[in-house]
Amino acid sequence: MTDLQSFIVHERLTVGNLKIEPNRVSADYIITTFSGDKRSTPLTYTYNHPYFQADSEADQNLASMMLAQLAFNYGLFFREIVFEGLFDQADRQFIRDMTENTSREIVTNKLMIDNVFLLPPYNEIQVSKQEKYTAASIVFANKSEYNSTGESIQADPDKYAILSSGGKDSLLTYGLIKEIGIPYPVFINESGRHWFTAVNSHRYYNSIEPNTAKPWCNSDRVFNWMLRQLPFIRPDFADVRADIYPIRLWTVAVFLFGVLPIVRKKGIGNILIGNEYDTTIFTHTDGIPHYQGLYDQSKYFDNALTAYYRRKGWNINQYSILRSLSEMLIMKVLIKRYPELQQHQVSCHAAHEKDGRMYPCGNCEKCRRIIGMIKSMDEDPAPCGYDENMVKKGLAALEKRSVKQLGSDASHLYYMLAAKKLIAANEHTSRLAKPHPEIMKLRFDKERSNLEDLPEKIRKPLFTILTQYADGAVVRDQHKWKEITVDDDFLSSVNYKYDKQVKGH
Repeated sequence: MTDLQSFIVHERLTVGNLKIEPNRVSADYIITTFSGDKRSTPLTYTYNHPYFQADSEADQNLASMMLAQLAFNYGLFFREIVFEGLFDQADRQFIRDMTENTSREIVTNKLMIDNVFLLPPYNEIQVSKQEKYTAASIVFANKSEYNSTGESIQADPDKYAILSSGGKDSLLTYGLIKEIGIPYPVFINESGRHWFTAVNSHRYYNSIEPNTAKPWCNSDRVFNWMLRQLPFIRPDFADVRADIYPIRLWTVAVFLFGVLPIVRKKGIGNILIGNEYDTTIFTHTDGIPHYQGLYDQSKYFDNALTAYYRRKGWNINQYSILRSLSEMLIMKVLIKRYPELQQHQVSCHAAHEKDGRMYPCGNCEKCRRIIGMIKSMDEDPAPCGYDENMVKKGLAALEKRSVKQLGSDASHLYYMLAAKKLIAANEHTSRLAKPHPEIMKLRFDKERSNLEDLPEKIRKPLFTILTQYADGAVVRDQHKWKEITVDDDFLSSVNYKYDKQVKGH
């Protein structure tokens, strides 16, 4: 058995040597070992258009926050983390809070689980509930005072930046916003293979959507470099096939902050991240509260970022328009209403190129889940790259292995496949196949899908579309689903929590 102190493996991590150019910002990630040796690697964001002025304090501040995000993953492993740059009070509090939250998430969802990437004895850790999990002292090297609340940002509530990829969630978000407002799809082009999933959709958007943007970031290389500096991670980590990252959990924000220069320059009032009903989870492990490794996909993350923007004096809202939808309902709306978008879906991290187009592997858990959902809706998986053999293999795999969904979602998928005789009845499928009709309904509850997390302006046009494809709507009441009507009275029943005006005042 080992403890958290054993994971403090280096003296210091410094995010320093910031460089700001019109189209590019960068900083060095510098590790100082206990023996005083130094190692470093650069983190860089590059843009196709100028977004920064080196002599602008506002741009220095934004660049400092962008380049700091990746470091939040390493609060458990250093005695000290030093952030160079220009930060205001809101930034400093955000960095402290999110580093601590990420440390707790890594403890519960990376160190306390059966993690194939951990070397002995680090894979046998004993942790009890603590007041604080971050080992590193957080130090801000630049003592200059900066106040961003005077910064003028004209944020248009009809403009929507969409954190985009080739996944069904971002594709559906784009399709809906194209009907409702002005979309700005932003693809963060990673240096690694993850970009493969976005290639098809980005090429399509580039041909139809003038607001498409594609910044480049080398975060994937920096994450891998950091893994090589951590002695508790097995050295052959790159060769291990697994559905999890070895250690990091603060990932979405690394991309999200790369979107902010565009949001600020274009005067965009909304930032949308495509997350569905099942990505908001709050639970406990051995008395330690956590978000099951999904914090940066949860509504709590969106709310924390919106609150942060407001503290900065920016009138920007961040949220998902898909939180009342299950994964299956997302797929249904996408394939039924926007088939021209769905054909560019690549929900597979082992995608490969053929004749200039990216194709899914057809073998992984994600692929069999996508195949199953599409077939359950009497649709054809071929347009998004699954050939007949892949479909047969995918359905056969579902007869033996489950999928990574909430229990009720998986059960309803199996129920639909079994009812259509697309999978054979056996011990595995019969155990899983149970009807959960709420899966194909719009779901609302206080934790995962609450109207107060959604600006009032978008509610009516959004649900006018979604109700056409859902089998009704339900609200969680005393642990049971209660049928409701999504009408004007329901949609206006609560204020958006970040609106200044309160109803009746």
